[in-house]
Amino acid sequence: MRAIQVDRFGGPEVLTPRQVPEPVPGPGQSLITVEAAGVNFADALQAEGSYEGADQLPYVPGREVVGRTADGRRVAALTRGGYAELALADDTKTIDVPEELPAGQVLALLMQGLTAWHLLRTAARLQPGESVVVHSAAGGVGSLAVQLAREFGASWVGAEVSTSAKRELALGLGADAVVEYPLDKPVDVVLDAVGGRLFDEGLGSLAVSGRLVTYGNASRAGFTPLDPARLSRLGASVVGFWLRPVLARPGGFTEPLQELFSLTGQGRLRPVAGAEYPLAEAGRAHADLLARRTMGKVILRP
Repeated sequence: MRAIQVDRFGGPEVLTPRQVPEPVPGPGQSLITVEAAGVNFADALQAEGSYEGADQLPYVPGREVVGRTADGRRVAALTRGGYAELALADDTKTIDVPEELPAGQVLALLMQGLTAWHLLRTAARLQPGESVVVHSAAGGVGSLAVQLAREFGASWVGAEVSTSAKRELALGLGADAVVEYPLDKPVDVVLDAVGGRLFDEGLGSLAVSGRLVTYGNASRAGFTPLDPARLSRLGASVVGFWLRPVLARPGGFTEPLQELFSLTGQGRLRPVAGAEYPLAEAGRAHADLLARRTMGKVILRP
């Protein structure tokens, strides 16, 4: 079968089209004919070898797919080896998806939708009436977090973006304002996947009992060392978030996705489908993602 293989760690150039053996499902697994595979920032870090728990070489990247099982069901699944024509998935991390949902929207709701849901519900523990700032608000996670914050009862949602086009997208998704630091008023929750300067400025903008949730370092900048005394003075919290351990908990996978699919079907949530690339151009997809040239969910088509 055709797949993308990483034989050495490095940049987008290490993603190489190959012919590889078809995977064989074991007990509790399904073989999925891939309709589309999602591209995530974590995939690029995996290819660099800089992501925690990086795969052993050689490997086929890709952690999420939408496609068909052998019995014809259309499913979305978390997997290893999604940049391929066929992928294996554990049945516990596989969910039936509506036929009418486009692949880009399905994949937006999978890893990135789950991340946005858990950032607000599990990590930030957002309460109705609180205010939220979302960094990278036009990205895959950020664009959903803006909408879900409003859906979950936030009184005000601010969006941090890097271009005028992304500004229009964030406002169109329901953000009350595009923000620049310093903010005019303190906020209850900041969601940060950028790190560096934005992490520090977001932390300094928290209201008493505010929470900054950090879930990435897209800027590749260093972090200002956290001073416990500063947190005490602010009366604030910094919460680290990683999706993988959360999904291992009961109710961490299926229930949030069912809610996300329902909200989308009712027209209350609009997953943003972004650029589509042929499987052989996975390297170009990674390059565009790393350069922040993309908006919404980036996918590969086998």
